[in-house]
Order: sequence, then structure tokens, then C-alpha cells
Amino acid sequence: MPKFAYEVLHPEKHTSCVVFASPHSGRDYPWSFLRKTILDEHVIRSSEDAFVDQLFDCAPKFGASFLKAGAPRAYLDLNRNVDELDPALIEGVRRGGHNPRIASGLGVIPRVVAAGRSIYRGKISQTEAQRRITQYWHPYHEMLQKLLDDARQRHGQAVLIDCHSMPHEAMDGVAKTGIRRPDVVLGDRFGASATGEVVDRLEAAFVAAGFVVTRNAPFAGAYITQAYGRPKKGQHAVQVEIDRSIYMNEKLIRPNGNFEAVQAALRDVVQEAAMIGQGRVPLAAE
Repeated sequence: MPKFAYEVLHPEKHTSCVVFASPHSGRDYPWSFLRKTILDEHVIRSSEDAFVDQLFDCAPKFGASFLKAGAPRAYLDLNRNVDELDPALIEGVRRGGHNPRIASGLGVIPRVVAAGRSIYRGKISQTEAQRRITQYWHPYHEMLQKLLDDARQRHGQAVLIDCHSMPHEAMDGVAKTGIRRPDVVLGDRFGASATGEVVDRLEAAFVAAGFVVTRNAPFAGAYITQAYGRPKKGQHAVQVEIDRSIYMNEKLIRPNGNFEAVQAALRDVVQEAAMIGQGRVPLAAE
């Protein structure tokens, strides 16, 4: 079992209403799990948002909390609803209405990793699935909501920046149109999870740091953005997807020669993003 459900990095002083989080960069693969998978220790990491936690762990230096997952995505997907159980993987689960994520093997307990490669030979028990949810999913989400509640209590509002990475090939369709390939995709569920002011500020920070940015295509935000984005209640959520190839070798799952430069550029982004909402009227005022 992964040792921890999450780790929180707190600032010395909470000066920001922003909370950064990385739900898919957990890399604690217990031997008990690796024994059950038919994949090797390298391939099992292919759906992991590798090193994203290292790219954003400067957040506390700018007065913002940073929450990172302990359990890896192949073990439990924190960016899925707790009831997205896959009947093709978990014994005793009844088939419900069509859910494209579950159908593709990407439920809360994933059946596959990147490129649709199966994780297990057969099924796992419902007891095992619920144990993972109880010990990892619920604690992570309880802490995430607590951090947002604390930020809103201190500052009158809260902004979640949910940090992810995407395969380079995810933007191939955009590249074919002749438009410069984006480095970053910001997802606000087409305006439903955050006000335009929040997303504009975040996009401007990425652009100023030299990144090419697009919004909501092909990633508009998944469960976390949908569940936590409540602009009318003063709680905003934006999903950030960064092209992995600009900072890592995707095949080897290792930082590349550009890692430190990207990390430095993201430090500027985090510093600017942490200032969202400061000295302004509440972001939910519109």
C-alpha cells in the first residue's frame, strides 16, 4: 500500500487565496500492487503525471498551499468521481449508463494505463476497490476541501489550480491546423468552474513566462474541476495541463535537459498566480 494518501506543503504565512494541487504525480508503487499487475515497473508509470509535483512545489514560497497525492494514478485516480467503478475490472459492480471514462478503462480504479495497456490479468475484488477509496480517495479530497475552505475563510475566496501533464501527442490535432502547438491547456469547463478574471490572470502569467496557451481543448477539466469549481460561492477551479515533452523524456520517464528552465519559468507563473485575487474585489462578484 502507498505510505501516504497525500502530502501538504504549507507556506510560513498564508498570503494567497490560491491552492495548488497535483493529484496524478504520486509515485509510491507498493510491491503488493506491482505483484498484481502484468505491467513492468516502467510501463505502469506511463499514465503518471511524472515530476509535476516538482514543477509546482515552489508554491509555499509565495504564500500558497500545495497538495500532492501519494498514491499513483494507476492505483487510484483522484480525478474521478468515487462512484465511477468499472464493472469490467471490479467484481460485483453492475453495469450502469454509458460513461466514456469507465468504458475506456479509466474509472476511479483504472483498468488500463496509457495506450490502453491493461494493468491486471483479471478482476479485483470490490473489497479491494473500496479499501483504496477509503484509504486514499476520501482523505485526499477531504484535505483538498479543507485547504479551499481555509483559504476562503482567510481571504473571502479560494482558487484551486489543479496541476497535470499531457502527452505531447495530445496536441497533434491542433498542430495539424497550422496553429503553433500549445505548451499549456487551461480547463475551466468553458467558464463553469472559474470566472474569466481568474483564467485571464492565469493565462497571462503563462504567456508572460513564454508558454503557448490554449483553453478547454482537448482538456476542459475533469472531476476535480467540476466538483470544486463553484464561482458563485467564491470557489474557483482551473485545470492546468502541461506538455510533458517540454520538460521530460516521455519514453524514459526522466527529466530532460530543459527541465530546470521549465521549472524556473513555472516559478514565475506560480508567483503571479498566487497573487490572483489580492487587492481586488471578491472574484465571485460578477
